[in-house]
Amino acid sequence: MSQQSTPVPAPLEEAARAEAVLARLQLLVTRKLDGLLQGDYVGLLPGPGTEAGESREYRPGDDVRRMDWPVTARTTQPHVRRTVADRELETWMAVDLSASLDFGTAKWLKRDLVVAAATAVTHLTARGGNRIGAVVGTGSGVPESGPSRSFFKRKAEAAAEQQAAGPSVIRMPARPGRKEAQGLLRAIARTRIRPGRTDLGALIDLLNRPPRRRGVAVVISDFLAPVDNWARPVRKLAVRHDVLAIEVVDPRELELPDVGVLTLADPESGALHEVQTADPELRQRYAAAASEQRSAIARALRAAGASHLRLRTDTDWLLDMVRFVAAQRHARTRGTTR
Repeated sequence: MSQQSTPVPAPLEEAARAEAVLARLQLLVTRKLDGLLQGDYVGLLPGPGTEAGESREYRPGDDVRRMDWPVTARTTQPHVRRTVADRELETWMAVDLSASLDFGTAKWLKRDLVVAAATAVTHLTARGGNRIGAVVGTGSGVPESGPSRSFFKRKAEAAAEQQAAGPSVIRMPARPGRKEAQGLLRAIARTRIRPGRTDLGALIDLLNRPPRRRGVAVVISDFLAPVDNWARPVRKLAVRHDVLAIEVVDPRELELPDVGVLTLADPESGALHEVQTADPELRQRYAAAASEQRSAIARALRAAGASHLRLRTDTDWLLDMVRFVAAQRHARTRGTTR
């Protein structure tokens, strides 16, 4: 008599997968980032700091608000005051885990890349008493629309799903310590992605409430929500904080392959579409529309004053992050060590 194996419940499978992905990511981050990006700065974006340091001669492009007028008067040459980076930093992450992130056609799923980015940010900031916290948003639990369900039925399903799976937005307070940072990453990795769309603008607004001292705010998303939904909250966030926007992209979102008739399902609305990808004109229009969408996202982030990092599921995301951080630090210091 053969013994049948007991099936593993889906939540346990998801938890096991999250642990495996997180363990591999932490190993990659520790091996490749240690020694490459550590130095006189704390955090992913080196800010000017508040503690006064030594002076140096003014260079074109320096912030005139840092002019050292006493030294300038004594030497008759314009000087600026260097500042030492704050040793304690508070970083908050807005992590978007909408249903559109549960997708990938290359090396990674987009949701894995979101967790990877959060892991790297945490690794680079959670040292020396720095605190890191997060707000994580996912869908409401049911598609926003569907041809076979009435409005009231969708609302009832959404309420039942939300009660079973918990709130759609999870707030994790900022705490210092490596153990707390590991717990935060584990909670992000275990977050269950549900159908529906996260209100990205409202999620980002949570980083403004309550008001906090100046720090770093990181928004991790594919930014597929309408630009008008999140552009103003990002601008508001950048008034007080250094903002880093990490955009997660899959190559199939930029261009369609020539594979004949392709059935596509919108994970947020549940709508199905059949597309004839053999039509070169359709593929060209799709690529043009995708390019314009990504350009609009980049323009909105640039107008808000946020730093913009794009990670793709078909490239080495760690190398992209190393290059980005190195370029940011070089631009901030112009090749000098503060």
